[in-house]
Amino acid sequence: MRLIYALILTCLAALPARADVNIQSVTSPGGLTAWLVEEPSIPFVALEIRFRGGASLDAPDKRGAINLMTALLEEGAADMDAREFSKASEALATTFGFDASHDEVSISARFLTENREASVALLRAALKEPRFDEAAIERVRGQVLSIIQSDAKNPNDIASETFNAMAYGEHPYAHSINGTLESVAALTRDDLIAAHAAVFAHDRIYVGAVGDITPEELGALMDELLGDLPATGAPMPPRADVNIPAGVTVVDFATPQSVALFGQRGIAQDDPDFFAATILNHVLGGGSFESRLMNEVREKRGLTYGVYSYLAPRDLAEVYMGSVSSANDRIAEAIDVIRDEWAKAARDGLTEKELQDAKTYITGAYPLRFDGNGPIANILVGMQMIGLPIDYIATRNDKVEAVTMDDISRVAAELLDPEGLHFVVVGQPVGLETTTSNGG
Repeated sequence: MRLIYALILTCLAALPARADVNIQSVTSPGGLTAWLVEEPSIPFVALEIRFRGGASLDAPDKRGAINLMTALLEEGAADMDAREFSKASEALATTFGFDASHDEVSISARFLTENREASVALLRAALKEPRFDEAAIERVRGQVLSIIQSDAKNPNDIASETFNAMAYGEHPYAHSINGTLESVAALTRDDLIAAHAAVFAHDRIYVGAVGDITPEELGALMDELLGDLPATGAPMPPRADVNIPAGVTVVDFATPQSVALFGQRGIAQDDPDFFAATILNHVLGGGSFESRLMNEVREKRGLTYGVYSYLAPRDLAEVYMGSVSSANDRIAEAIDVIRDEWAKAARDGLTEKELQDAKTYITGAYPLRFDGNGPIANILVGMQMIGLPIDYIATRNDKVEAVTMDDISRVAAELLDPEGLHFVVVGQPVGLETTTSNGG
């Protein structure tokens, strides 16, 4: 069975990249909705399920509960302990993935058509009847605590935690999904049961499926797997009141190289100008070795091995972020160059060649995302959660091509805020100290 599964995965990896996917909207007899791409040529199905809310639904005094609960879903269910559950999924050549982020809890399933019924039953047990055995809780708790301790010594994680605390204040985004050493150590089995009830409910489900399954079969599958979940879960948090003052925050950390995380206000993914912002960012800092930041900071001056920027729209906030690392005695110069490039783009926009080259890359790379059933199922779920139309895949590149130089100039002037950038620097930077201004 494992050999058959391996052969199927090999075939899927060899499929040509494609963006001409035919998406169907499926409504189950019980009223659940999913997006489906039928692909009957290989007897295999990829199923992606998302529950909106994620670790942001943690109670303030129970940080880390949803992350720990999610990690325990495959550690035993119904009458199976962790080892028995693992053996059962292996015998079916079925794989499950459970993950939590601030905005969602995600469940991934991959199974053969012939084992679909048994695989769904096993997944249902994990979602509906997790055991939360004390031995499993302590084992996974120990793993989470080890991650938290490791993150506390990692300059990148320190920078992220510092920036998030500044930007998001008391909002759940300000806190790590892992929780703290104190909060995780104090979590009880009852806390995990409460976290489970907070997440798994009908009012926050999104489903994508790709493979050898019909709409009727998918509808029946959804009702079997999810139909008797509660109607509602925990209330969603409010939007974050993002506060990113201009300036620099220095976190003293004994290391020969400083790490800097920088950011400003961002743009929502459903904003009409998002494609213009995407092109702008590609040229400024998102285009790997072809970006302006990489050229100016690395190639011309040798200040870093890498620098990049990225748009970071989330369910409840939007920021525009970037990262760079450099020697302690050179990080101040790297920051100056980044600010200068931010200001230049805000003032002058892009050249016609930069615009056309970015369009060529962004539209040409898009079909490469559709390189198997699993990635496509992921995209289907993401589209639903963002609120994109079902024909988005067919029209997305047209929207990129429609961006004009005037659009770029306007969005650059409106979005880029060189005076409002805030840099969190972790290290022992020469010539930098903490300075904050609310005037950016």
